[in-house]
Amino acid sequence: MTYKETLFFVAKCLTINHEEHNKRIVEEMLQSNTVDWDEVVKLSTAHYVFPALYCNLKRASFLSYLPEDLVEYMKYITELNRKRNEKIIAQAKELNTLLLEHNITPIFIKGTGNLLEGLYEDIAERMVGDIDFIFSPEDYPRAVQFLTDNGYNPRPKQNKVKLWSTLFLNSKHRHFPRLIKKNKISGIEIHHSLIKKKYRHEFNYNFVKDSIQLVENFSVMSFENQLSLSIIAYQINDDGFEYKSITIRNAYDVYLLSKKTNAKNAFLEFNTLQYPLYCFLASCYEVFNKPSSLQYKSSKKTERYLVLFYRYINDRKLAELKAKKIISRIKRKNNFIYRFYLIYNSFFHKENRTWIYKRITDKNWRKEKLIQLGLKKP
Repeated sequence: MTYKETLFFVAKCLTINHEEHNKRIVEEMLQSNTVDWDEVVKLSTAHYVFPALYCNLKRASFLSYLPEDLVEYMKYITELNRKRNEKIIAQAKELNTLLLEHNITPIFIKGTGNLLEGLYEDIAERMVGDIDFIFSPEDYPRAVQFLTDNGYNPRPKQNKVKLWSTLFLNSKHRHFPRLIKKNKISGIEIHHSLIKKKYRHEFNYNFVKDSIQLVENFSVMSFENQLSLSIIAYQINDDGFEYKSITIRNAYDVYLLSKKTNAKNAFLEFNTLQYPLYCFLASCYEVFNKPSSLQYKSSKKTERYLVLFYRYINDRKLAELKAKKIISRIKRKNNFIYRFYLIYNSFFHKENRTWIYKRITDKNWRKEKLIQLGLKKP
């Protein structure tokens, strides 16, 4: 199976309990014994949908078509993820209670928000990294202070100077640096923003706050805004729009949310955000084999986007080459911004001034930088 064939097969498998035509196609493939399970495992793992794949195949009673050892492995991984998510939900409940007791209201977002809202038929389906929540501009600094006072701290080896720089760059970063707590399963990310600065005027705390849902005392975003953020998290924040690629984990969230709200109308209040979001929706429509709930607002721009999308999923070497160029450009940009604010921040913090002085007076460091800039031979 090619990368494209594997991608489309996995995506169809995630819809077989909702889309009858996809169920027939998947069953025919399973019966023909033409599925390359090594490739399926590799891709579904890379896209963080391995447990979701198992859950959907099980609900459709298709596990009998799979190799027995693979079924056992899938079951094992899914059970591990279920136990992890149970602990994440318990941790989220604890955090929610503590914050509300101090009149600080978190809105749970992304994977944890979806789990708490009940988006998945089985909580084991979703692989979650951190507990993400967003706060009002007034509550954000209070939440940071309260949670750091209650044992949530940056990673032990977090560079203090970099941490200060990150704090200073609040307008650029969407959240406070990731915090962890001893004996807690998940790290937390305290958000003040949901999206890159370029689009922040269109999608922000004030935009989502008036339509939040209250689920068992948890505040979560409306289905419409959950759908938008599921796309934004990859397409904008992780530069998926530039890569012309897709992540099935986010796409699966979008698919499930499209069963709860009208995806085609979800972006009508946006301006510049409409185009990249409709492009991702168009990719979902193609990959999931054109389900009616994922219909999108088509235009010449979205069709051109799909041409490039198909080009890159058909030619993985070309996609990897493009990815390397994008990553290199982003690194150069981020390094420049980081260094600028580090110097700026040194005017206000002695710790930063001391660190910079030690660096620029280090002969080996100066030599290394001159070599990197091409001003000196190695």
